Amino acid sequence: MNDVFDYDAELIRYNERLRAAAHVTTHDRVLDIGCGAGQTTREAARSASSGSAMGVDVSASMVDRARRLSEKEGLRNVTFERADAQTHPFAPEHFTVGISRFGTMFFTDPAAAFTNIGSALRPGARLVQLVWQAAAQQEWVGAIRHTLAGEGRMPAGLTGGAFSLADPTVATGVLTTAGFTAVEITDVREPIYYGPDAASARDALVGLGMVEYLVADLDAAVSARAHDRLLALLDAHDTGEGVWFDSRVWLITARRP
Repeated sequence: MNDVFDYDAELIRYNERLRAAAHVTTHDRVLDIGCGAGQTTREAARSASSGSAMGVDVSASMVDRARRLSEKEGLRNVTFERADAQTHPFAPEHFTVGISRFGTMFFTDPAAAFTNIGSALRPGARLVQLVWQAAAQQEWVGAIRHTLAGEGRMPAGLTGGAFSLADPTVATGVLTTAGFTAVEITDVREPIYYGPDAASARDALVGLGMVEYLVADLDAAVSARAHDRLLALLDAHDTGEGVWFDSRVWLITARRP
């Protein structure tokens, strides 16, 4: 997407859920894993007014954007690092809360990653994260993919990647192996937002990379029809207050013993 604020807007309902579940307090030291442009980190820093917040992300451009936005907002208790949370040498037992808004599903070695994250948390610290449920539970996945495929083609199923922690048994096993206890997984259902109208939503989906790979092998005429079908689908999901699609996630909490 060409504007990071669009991604924050897409997840606005889930952002509220994460903030409520994390319950960051004045003196907390917060680690934000996969922070992107830092919206969740900045919010944590404002709540931890006598503490601090640190955001880490593998994307240099996102980290640079996060730093600029924090400076613009005058936040002095927030830092950002371009780092892979799977291997980064965090200060041992430093943080009192770990949070992640869809930033923990892409580890190549999840057990090692969560073990490393756990070592950065103080005993008794909480880890609060949002991860996608299975692709079949996501209207934004099914409707968009089938609309673009169309004309007798069926898109392949989606596993791994963004859906690598979609199985609660897998997520619980990974966290337990990494040494976490008191794992709780809650079903959360909220719509996600793609723009104020169909044309804006189409541009957002293109920017997110959710369109072109599905039509890349089509000739120009068939591709044009696919784009027309997509625009019609998005228009049908325009509520009058923007284009929204249903989705489901797991809110996962765990504790560092």
